[in-house]
Amino acid sequence: MNTYLFVYDLLQFCGHSWIFTNMIIRFMSFGKDSLADTFYSIGLVMRLCQLLSVLEILHILIGIDKSCLLPRFLQITERIIVLFVVINSQEEVQGKYVVCVLFFLWNLLDVVRYTYNMLARTGIYYLPLTWLNFSLCIPLYPLSVLAKAFAICVSLPYFESFGTYSIKLPFPFAFSIYFPYVLKMYLLLLFTAPKQSHCGTLLSQTAKLTAPL
Repeated sequence: MNTYLFVYDLLQFCGHSWIFTNMIIRFMSFGKDSLADTFYSIGLVMRLCQLLSVLEILHILIGIDKSCLLPRFLQITERIIVLFVVINSQEEVQGKYVVCVLFFLWNLLDVVRYTYNMLARTGIYYLPLTWLNFSLCIPLYPLSVLAKAFAICVSLPYFESFGTYSIKLPFPFAFSIYFPYVLKMYLLLLFTAPKQSHCGTLLSQTAKLTAPL
């Protein structure tokens, strides 16, 4: 199972490294013009990586990964909602600069995390990388939460105009779901568990991986 987890971490590392490198090269080549089409150039790989991350919940449930379920579940759920429900469903949002900022923060965190995980599974614990794995989330994760919240706020006018995901059931139910209200409620929830989602995952995961030392 350790080999399987190593291969999984390697796949995620390759995906996130490609995204991160692509974003940097595009920005150095085209400047601010590259920000508007970030989603169109790397969105597919980003979606694949986030869908693949759902396996991490399964790893915990079946016991091959000893990390805490709730922090990992929260982080993955937050990203799935923002990426697939908010950004992917509204083409007008995909060209916003906040999408580039959000992808940059996510991939920077994940490149470090999956690099650390891969080395740890082979028994290699590089002190600067361990420090970076613990410390990077302290400034970057709150920024990613703000970026997610801003992306949701930017998307609200489009959900209101187009009625995406809003449902009105016919009589006799006489019940409707206005999706912008759902997003506003989610915004409140988004700020209630920022520390648990990523930093908590790192702490529990690192404790598990460094147990043999």
